Amino acid sequence: MTRASHAATATVSATLRRLAPYVWHYRRRVLIALVLLVAGKLASIGVPVVLKWLVDRLDLKPVPLTIPVLLLLAYGALRLSTSFFQELRQVVFARVLARTSREITLQVFAHLHALSLRFHLDRRTGGVAREVERGMVSVADLLDWTIYTILPTGLEIALISAILIVHYDLGFAAITLATLAAYIAFTFSITEWRLRYYRAKNEADTEANARSVDSLLNYETVKYFNNEAHELARFDVALRAYEEATVMSQKTLAVLNVGQAGIVAIGLTLLLWRAAAGVVAGKLTLGDLVLVNAFLLQLAIPLNYLGMVYREVKQALINIEHMFALLEQPREVRDAPGARPLVVRGGEVRFERVSFHYEPERAILREVDFVIPPGKTVAVVGTTGAGKSTLARLLYRFYDVSGGRILIDGQDLREVTQDSLRAAIGIVPQDTVLFNDTIYYNIAYGRPQATRAEIVAAAQAAHIHEFIQSLPLGYETRVGERGLKLSGGEKQRVAIARTLLKNPAILVFDEATSALDTRTEKIIQAELAEIARERTTLIIAHRLSTIVDADEILVLEHGRIVERGTHAQLLTERGRYAALWTMQQQAQQTEPAARETALVS
Repeated sequence: MTRASHAATATVSATLRRLAPYVWHYRRRVLIALVLLVAGKLASIGVPVVLKWLVDRLDLKPVPLTIPVLLLLAYGALRLSTSFFQELRQVVFARVLARTSREITLQVFAHLHALSLRFHLDRRTGGVAREVERGMVSVADLLDWTIYTILPTGLEIALISAILIVHYDLGFAAITLATLAAYIAFTFSITEWRLRYYRAKNEADTEANARSVDSLLNYETVKYFNNEAHELARFDVALRAYEEATVMSQKTLAVLNVGQAGIVAIGLTLLLWRAAAGVVAGKLTLGDLVLVNAFLLQLAIPLNYLGMVYREVKQALINIEHMFALLEQPREVRDAPGARPLVVRGGEVRFERVSFHYEPERAILREVDFVIPPGKTVAVVGTTGAGKSTLARLLYRFYDVSGGRILIDGQDLREVTQDSLRAAIGIVPQDTVLFNDTIYYNIAYGRPQATRAEIVAAAQAAHIHEFIQSLPLGYETRVGERGLKLSGGEKQRVAIARTLLKNPAILVFDEATSALDTRTEKIIQAELAEIARERTTLIIAHRLSTIVDADEILVLEHGRIVERGTHAQLLTERGRYAALWTMQQQAQQTEPAARETALVS
C-alpha cells in the first residue's frame, strides 16, 4: 500500500472515529437501518437467482402452470422488497444523518462564538461561513456513503463472488475480482490526482465568497470611493481561479469516467464470453447465462457508483477537515477550572497594575491602576491609540490581561464565569451595529426573554418610542444590514434601549456619542447620564465636554495614566488634559463661524 493510501485510510478512520460519538447516540436506529440494509441486499441478490430458476423451468417441456406463476410472484416480491428495504432504511437513518450534522454544526457555531476577539479580527466572516456550510453537508454525506453505500456494496460483491465460486468455477470469480482490483486501483490513483483541482476549487470558492461578503458589508465605503470597478476586479480574480479549477476538475472527471467504464466493459465481456461458452458446451443452462449476466449487470451499477462515492468521500473529508480545524482553534479566553458566578454587591471595579499587549513587542497598557467606586463614574481620555478601548475589552474579558489583574467587588475576572461577568456589564459602543431584523428584535436582544411591556418601557426610557410609533410598521420595522436604515442617533437610542433592558450593574460607554452631531450628542448624553445614575460607569471619551461631571477623569498616553482628577482639578494643573480641553473648545468656537461663512458664500 502506498504512502498516500495509508494517509487516506488514516484520514477516513480518524474522521469516522471523531463522528462515532455523535452517531452512537442513535445506535438503535443505526442497527435497525443495518438490518434493513442486509435484508435489501439479500433480496437484491435473490432476484437473479429466481430469474435463473424461472428460465430453467420454462426451458423444460411439460411444466405445471403453477410453478412459473409462483416464481414470477417470488420475482416480483423480491424486486419490491429490494426497493422497500432501501427506502425504509433511508427513512430510519435520515434522522441520524440530519441530527448528527445539526449537532456538529451547532458545536462549531458555539465554538466560534467562544473564540477570542483576536480570531474574529483575523478571519474573514464569509470564508468561515462557507467552511461551516460545506462541512455541515459533508458530515451527512460521509456517514451515508461509508455506512450505507461502501459497506453494502462490499457485502454484495462478497456474496456474488461466493455464489460464483460455489456454483460455477474459479474462473468467474477470478475475472470478477481482477475487474474489481483494476477498477479500484485506477479509481484511487486518478482520484488522488484530481483532488488538487478540487482543493483549488474549494479555496477559490471560499475566497470569492469572502470577498463578495466583505464588499457587500462595506457597500457604503465602496460607493464613497467610487470603487465598484475595483471590487469587481478583485472578485473576478477569485472567480477566474474558481473557473479554471472547475474546468480542470471536469476534464479529469471525464478521464476517470471513461477509464472506469472501460474496465467494467472488459470485465463484463470476459464473463459473458465464459458463460456463453459454458452454455454451448452443455455445462451451463440458459438460466446460468441469465444469472451470470444479471450478476454482472448488478455489480456494474454499484461499481460505477462506488467510483463516484470514493471521489465524494475524499472531497467530503476535505470539507470536514476544514470544519474540524475551526473546532481545533484554541480558545484564548476560557473559564478557569471551578470558576464561580460573579457576585455583584456594589459593583466596584478595580484595575491593579494592569498591563496588556496584543503582540509581545507591542505593549498597549503599562501598569494601569485605578478604581471605580460603586455607583460612581470614571472617564478615560487620551489620543488615538492610547489604549482607551482596550480597557473596555479587558473589563468585558474579550482578552485576558498580560499582567496585573482586574477585580469586580474583589473578585478576579479570571476566576469567575464569563457568562456571569458579561451579564453584569452593559456596553454602549461607538459603532452600534444592529442585526438585520426588526427594531423590536434589536431592543429585545438585551434580554430576549423580556415581555413586550418591558421592551416598550426600555424604548421610552431611551426616548425612541415615539419615533418607532411614527413608523408605518412600528416596532416591526426592519433596520437593514448592520442597521443602515436608521440614522446614527436612532441607532444609538436603540443601543441605549437594549442596554437599559439588560439592566446591568456596570456600564461602559465606549465613545458612545463621538460619531454624532453636537445637537444629537447633547440629547443622547443626557439620556446616558440618566441611565448611568447609581450605576458603576466607565466612560471612554473623545469629546471632553461629555465627561465634565465625571467623578474622576484619567488621562491615558502610550498605555500609561499620566494625569487623574476631576475636570476642575485637571484644568487648574494646566497639563495634558487642560491642553486637550483648550484645543477642543477652540475647535467648537470655530465651527459655527465656519458654518455661517459657508452659508453666506
